[in-house]
Amino acid sequence: EVQLVESGGGLVQAGGSLRLSCAASGFRFNDFVIGWFRQAPGKEREGIACTSSADGGRNSAGAVKGRFTISSDNAKNTVWLQLNNLKPEDTAVYYCAAVFRVLTLSGSWYLRPSKYDYWGEGTQVTVSS
Repeated sequence: EVQLVESGGGLVQAGGSLRLSCAASGFRFNDFVIGWFRQAPGKEREGIACTSSADGGRNSAGAVKGRFTISSDNAKNTVWLQLNNLKPEDTAVYYCAAVFRVLTLSGSWYLRPSKYDYWGEGTQVTVSS
C-alpha cells in the first residue's frame, strides 16, 4: 500500500522558515517522482517542486525559486521541502504526492497536480504577518 505522510507544518512569523517532510512507503522510491503542492483556501492546488531519486533531478515553480528547496534521501525514502523567508501568502495546506516516472523533470508536467496518483493528507502551514 502506497503511503505518503507529511509533517513539519506549523505557525511561523513572516520571514521565518519551516522544513516539511514527506515519508514514503509501499513503492520503489527510485521509480517515482515525488512532488510538493499547496492549496490555500478558495484557491486551486498548485505545484511547488518535484524530485526524482533515480537521477537526483529536481524542478520547481518559478514563484518559489530562491525561497523553497526540495531535497531527498533515498535511504530514508523521504523528501523534504525547505521553506525560507515565508510570507503570509504562503499560508496553505502543503501536500506531497507520488507518480510513476515516465518523463524527464524539465518543464511543467510534474508540477501539475492532475498528473499524480498518490497523495498524503497534507500539513498546514500558517504564516502570520
